Amino acid sequence: MAYNEKDLRSKAQAYLAAERNDLFKAEVERELASEDWEALFDRFYTSLSFGTAGMRGIIGGGTNRMNSFMVSKVTQGLADYLNTASDNPSVAIAFDSRNYSDLFAKQAALVLAANGVSVFLYPTLHPVPMLSFAVRYLQTTAGIVITASHNPAPYNGYKVYWRDGGQVTPPHDFSIAERANSVKAKDIKIISEESARSKGLLVPVPDKVDEAYYHTALMTIRRPALVQDSAVTVVYTPLHGSGNVPVQTLMHKLGITVHVVKEQQEPDGNFPTVPLPNPEHPEAMRLAINLAREVKADIVLGTDPDADRLGIAIPTDERKKEYTLLTGNQIAVLLVDYLISADREKGLDKRPLVVKSLVTTDLVAKITERNGGRCKDVLTGFKYIAEQMTALEGPKGESEYFLFGCEESFGYLAMPAVRDKDAISSALVAVEMMSWWAKQGMSLKDRLEQIYQEYGFYTELVVSEEYEGAQGKEKMAQIMAKLRSLKEGDALAGSTISSMEDLLDTLQTRFPSSDVIIMHLENGEKVVVRPSGTEPKIKYYYFFTAPSEEREAFEKGLEGRIKAYKAAFA
Repeated sequence: MAYNEKDLRSKAQAYLAAERNDLFKAEVERELASEDWEALFDRFYTSLSFGTAGMRGIIGGGTNRMNSFMVSKVTQGLADYLNTASDNPSVAIAFDSRNYSDLFAKQAALVLAANGVSVFLYPTLHPVPMLSFAVRYLQTTAGIVITASHNPAPYNGYKVYWRDGGQVTPPHDFSIAERANSVKAKDIKIISEESARSKGLLVPVPDKVDEAYYHTALMTIRRPALVQDSAVTVVYTPLHGSGNVPVQTLMHKLGITVHVVKEQQEPDGNFPTVPLPNPEHPEAMRLAINLAREVKADIVLGTDPDADRLGIAIPTDERKKEYTLLTGNQIAVLLVDYLISADREKGLDKRPLVVKSLVTTDLVAKITERNGGRCKDVLTGFKYIAEQMTALEGPKGESEYFLFGCEESFGYLAMPAVRDKDAISSALVAVEMMSWWAKQGMSLKDRLEQIYQEYGFYTELVVSEEYEGAQGKEKMAQIMAKLRSLKEGDALAGSTISSMEDLLDTLQTRFPSSDVIIMHLENGEKVVVRPSGTEPKIKYYYFFTAPSEEREAFEKGLEGRIKAYKAAFA
């Protein structure tokens, strides 16, 4: 490939003049000296943009990387917006265990302070849910978490939260993005840490905030005496992330025996024991399951680096020799089943509200509605669940209360004081749930089978198809256009479409406009198709259900159904 060497050199020199971190500067300087134009092109052919959920990218020097300059740039845009949105703006900042997270958090704090924004900065790593809680507890205007969630080790990112504790939604997200993406190097203000502290613009998050979070999390337990009296053995892995201290703290407060995977206990942004720090992946949970076999654990828990996603493995035999990882949908089903039944015993006046992403199993809705609750589907992204929670602070809250929020991608929340996925408090609920069914002489596997007997068998599958480069982008557009040409009565994968929902259709009002297609088939199956907003891929979500008595034959035919769908979407 022929590169515009003059243009690349100019961009690199401009970046070097603006970057304050010598490590990131050195990477670019080495490539300039060796005239490695291919490497420089990858660093500078574009700039990381601040989207509606924040910013994420590979760590390193350049405008197409996560570094001190790019953090300063987006923070200046955030500061500009905050100073128009509030007379006395304030921000709480947290960071996880990823490389340079602490550095980026402090850089953001100093830019905000230079713009007159008061900052509460956590002195140690803290998970996403605790930042969400802190924003609400301290009543700050906004919040920031430096994290790339469950992405591979080379990545880091920047999430922004609003005063309700949820990730920013319209109009704030668009306004922040517009300002952040237009900031030039000369526009960035920054002051020293000493100056920020002396002016009272930079203070640590008070210890009382952690204690308040722990107290509130313990209050989510429906049957505290049950948990405290149970001889429960838990194996836990924080996957080198920020969940270790809060999870152990809460378990110890309940007197629960916790065995932590030593190899994964210490924070480490290189994640040396796993290819991907995501509890959804079997390899990430392998060491935890090995430990569970040794100690005969009743339940295995895992959290990702920012501790917003929770993975669970359960024993499949009485001797606790074998364990199976639950899917995100199975965890959601078990949690909503337990929570709604526990609350029914209290005879509450208000109706429980469960909020789930539209790509989460419909069994959650069936359980909720059969037990007198209401289930609301929202777009993918926990900020949409948080919006529904905020709505309960108005007149709706007189007749309903928030019970549970869930996403099939291992995100759960049963603690209304937090407005994002919370693996910490959800881990407590999971242990309580397991203890309850153990008292009834049942395992979680037994209860899941009971649910299928009662409601019918449900299973789901997510398939991601990647389409790289310019041709891939064109292919994605062709696929979505082809799907939009389908209509009710058309054949698809050996069945007939009974209804179609196109979320880009201006006439539909169930969801905000989004590039998502929902197809219901006459055989009871459902397919949701949506292009990824951050990667060159289309995600296909398949939903299957059958009467419990037909489950065996149904499962035998699943492979053929998947092949039929893949052929239809090729």
